[in-house]
Amino acid sequence: MTDTNGARVSRRRLFGLAGAGAALAGAGAVAGVAADRALAAPTQAAPAAPAPVPFRGEHQAGITTPAQDRMHFVAFDITTDRREDVIALLRKWTAAAERMTQGREAEENGAVGGAAEAPPADTGEALDLSAAGLTLTIGFGPGLFDGRFGLADRRPPALADLPKFPKDALDPARSGGDLCVQACANDPQVAVHAVRNLARIGFGTVAVRWSQLGFGRTSSTSRSQVTPRNMFGFKDGTNNLKAEDTDALREHVWVRRGDGPDWMAGGSYLVARRIRMHIETWDRETLAGQEAIIGRKKGNGAPLGQVEEFDQVDLHVRGAGGEALIKDDAHIRLASAEALGGVRILRRGYNFTDGSDGLGHLDAGLFFVCFNRDPRTQFVPMQQALSSKDSMMEYVQHNGSALFACPPGVRDGGYWGETLFS
Repeated sequence: MTDTNGARVSRRRLFGLAGAGAALAGAGAVAGVAADRALAAPTQAAPAAPAPVPFRGEHQAGITTPAQDRMHFVAFDITTDRREDVIALLRKWTAAAERMTQGREAEENGAVGGAAEAPPADTGEALDLSAAGLTLTIGFGPGLFDGRFGLADRRPPALADLPKFPKDALDPARSGGDLCVQACANDPQVAVHAVRNLARIGFGTVAVRWSQLGFGRTSSTSRSQVTPRNMFGFKDGTNNLKAEDTDALREHVWVRRGDGPDWMAGGSYLVARRIRMHIETWDRETLAGQEAIIGRKKGNGAPLGQVEEFDQVDLHVRGAGGEALIKDDAHIRLASAEALGGVRILRRGYNFTDGSDGLGHLDAGLFFVCFNRDPRTQFVPMQQALSSKDSMMEYVQHNGSALFACPPGVRDGGYWGETLFS
């Protein structure tokens, strides 16, 4: 049974409601006592919201920032051929993005303070909400360098089209894009509000090509965070690079001067892959089989043959009978730096569930996002090894893919992409 708010009513509460009429006579006195006690009790202030993440700096926020709980990722196609239109949009986006990452409207008094006869300059769904750790990160796709805007000679060699990997089933409607914006926040409405308003500001200059919502992070980017779990139920990204690993970030994530065009120095390359997980098939696999495929224990995430999650992985460890505990086709082996000649990437992915496929199967999985200094020598060899040898490939399918060059951070008085267009 439910009450008028749709909440379930217990049998105990049902009997209480039945006797409510008889109790009304004493209700006033009881309420008075309760009110007196409430007034006498000390007021407990609500916890203060965390400080907003700085928008400007050497590097863009949203890369090494401790991964937030929610994400809204969007890829845009540019619909104009005018270079000045793109620059003007990037200036407007920068101003709006900086405001929104501070917990403010996309434009001053944009939601309700403008003329009543005109559409609001801010859509308003984030009014009264904090910044919720919002970060906005922009990236430039290969299409931006196709000659329309005089940038063909400024395309970084590392922004080379990704090859087709074995077992890819890429959907063009979920791939590519001239620009991307990654919005991450600890409140999904804050992230959606940010993307919605950037898309609104861009009307006439850009159009949404595809987007993806993520409801739970699948990696930790700081030692202060616990390792989350993916849709297969395993801890994901235990060995991920962390914000505290400054030397490793310099080696594997941040583009250096001399790596390519100077405008990318301090930036990074973002690879996005939409990976559908065949949940129902995986759920029929035995626990031992699942652990063998991953190479870790499902409970605490320890590498097979070890005790705790962060114990050093030993790819050569053997069982009591002499058999290798981490198989040649185990995911943990193929993705390891040891097996890849020292290659590492910074992962920043999210779980997703987009309903069902019409056959009663969940359209769910991992929206994989990673940042690396050069995809040609980092992501590409890693994915080639995984897609051709990983036993997990039986349970997943890559159906979306994109690559973007994320410029360095915005300096004071500057705008997104200024180093490219100046």
